Amino acid sequence: MLPTDLTVSAVVLKEDRYLIVEERASGVVVVTQPGGHIEANESPEQAVVRETLEETRCTVEVDSLLGVYLWIHPQTRQQFLRIVYVATYVGETPSLPLDDGIYAVHWYTLEDLKRQRKSLRSPVVTRCIEDFLAGHRKPNSLFNGMLPVQKNVDQVLANASLV
Repeated sequence: MLPTDLTVSAVVLKEDRYLIVEERASGVVVVTQPGGHIEANESPEQAVVRETLEETRCTVEVDSLLGVYLWIHPQTRQQFLRIVYVATYVGETPSLPLDDGIYAVHWYTLEDLKRQRKSLRSPVVTRCIEDFLAGHRKPNSLFNGMLPVQKNVDQVLANASLV
């Protein structure tokens, strides 16, 4: 069995549009929320703020934990465990470089994303926005006793919504 790929991402809303990146994944350009992997000695909240800045040049502040999502790639059976936060847009630093593999940064509506269904990195992209709009949130204390989450993936998986 392949190891579970643990990532974080941010749902950032500004003027009825969501912060989205175009990036290369497995040789294909896809659209998704900004995010990435948690580094050593980094909390998931710190990781999502750092990754959002690196991928979009946007500074954000974490508001709440939206949820934990598990998606299993239908062909490879690779598991992707994504910790998703709601974050507030603070500002942008246009002079910063974008991370390698990032092609563009966009502000899309949910309808824009649904029209690009075939280009989505995974179904989690639209699912977490729909959950955000429905008011879903998890308690910020969810990971108490599970840090660092990289060493407690099984416990985090137990709290995940299957997409």
